[in-house]
Amino acid sequence: MPWADLSEGFSGLKQWSEPVIYDRLIAAYRKLISDQELARNLTRLHARVWRALIRGDMAEFEDMRETLVGALEPCALTLDHLAEVDGEIMIELLDVVMARYNRSHRTARAYHLALMDLAGRLRPMRLAA
Repeated sequence: MPWADLSEGFSGLKQWSEPVIYDRLIAAYRKLISDQELARNLTRLHARVWRALIRGDMAEFEDMRETLVGALEPCALTLDHLAEVDGEIMIELLDVVMARYNRSHRTARAYHLALMDLAGRLRPMRLAA
């Protein structure tokens, strides 16, 4: 994998992806949870998970993700809900890249490589035995 391309893709995602991710998260949690304050709190927590993921801080990512999973339990949300929301975010990010960077093959490739790397890191969580 070309490291320069991957690095460029992550650098760009760090610059512009947070509002896109937050918008997708708040829309998803407002659909899943009737308590709007709880939806905002889960959105902020989940956004921190994504921030750590994009930064490449896997220790923080794992810690924040475990915290998020614990916060989902009282809301009757499952790992399937988490995976669905994360999938929606990946699709939204890809849509932005395809729409915005379709004329720059090199930049689009860098973003695609970064998104593929993120997808690999977003493996399903295992339940504690």
